[in-house]
Amino acid sequence: MGKTAKLSIIIVSYNTKKLLNDCLHSLEKVAREADFEVVVCDNRSVDGSVDMIKKSFPWVKLIVNDNNLGFAKGNNVARGIALGKYILFLNPDTLVFPGAIGKTISYLDTHKEVGAITCKVVLPNGKLDKDTRRSFPTPWVALTHFSGLDRVFPKSKIFSKYWYGYLSASFEHEVEVLQGAFFMTRKKILDKVGWFDEDYFLNGEDIDLCWRIKLLKYKIIYFPEVKIIHLKKGSKKKAKSLKIELAGVEAMEIFYRKRLWKRYSLLTSYSVIFGIKIIKLVRLVKYYFL
Repeated sequence: MGKTAKLSIIIVSYNTKKLLNDCLHSLEKVAREADFEVVVCDNRSVDGSVDMIKKSFPWVKLIVNDNNLGFAKGNNVARGIALGKYILFLNPDTLVFPGAIGKTISYLDTHKEVGAITCKVVLPNGKLDKDTRRSFPTPWVALTHFSGLDRVFPKSKIFSKYWYGYLSASFEHEVEVLQGAFFMTRKKILDKVGWFDEDYFLNGEDIDLCWRIKLLKYKIIYFPEVKIIHLKKGSKKKAKSLKIELAGVEAMEIFYRKRLWKRYSLLTSYSVIFGIKIIKLVRLVKYYFL
């Protein structure tokens, strides 16, 4: 936790006082693994998170935002403060196990062709958080996922590409998308691609960042030798609103229009957008009536 840390860990927090407290304690326990600093960007929490950090974790670099900036912009405000060679985007609703920091840094040190890496992210029940490793949501991948075909045929390479169900979670392999809950990359890459795209408020920004990293011809690696626990959706449970409910659907449309629209026929693209609008309508009905 020195002044010239090799790794900068950035955590965006929004009303997650207890979760953030536990997360920071877990980082304290592995402080000897690597020279790292922690930057917490608080999105105007009203639950005492800021006071808790100041009192219990004075070594944390704290940024207090005037508003809830969302995930992408919330992380980006640390751009001029995080000085590490490597950057780890970490959710506040995570618990870091020994080895997760040190071994992923070592992996990047020895694999210059790798642009981003995640560890094995597990849920409290011990099962893999399926969002840890994903494929880009191309029309076919998205169709098989949202239609439920990947759940019907979880081991099929044709139908289960979204969550890589056909590949064992016990072995290291290259993937297309990492989840923002534990996303380690190189600062020089972030500076080159412009960090997170702030058109995304919540969800989708990790997919978009992976897309731009892949365009630079870097590999993205799932590394299950080490792990963390992801308590899952801590901030979202604290902030139920229509904006939160629709964020994921809106992110799908933003990503498709930005990255995939020109790669497919107009018929395919308009069909995809129509499908997204239907999903958005279903979310609206559930929010207001169910």
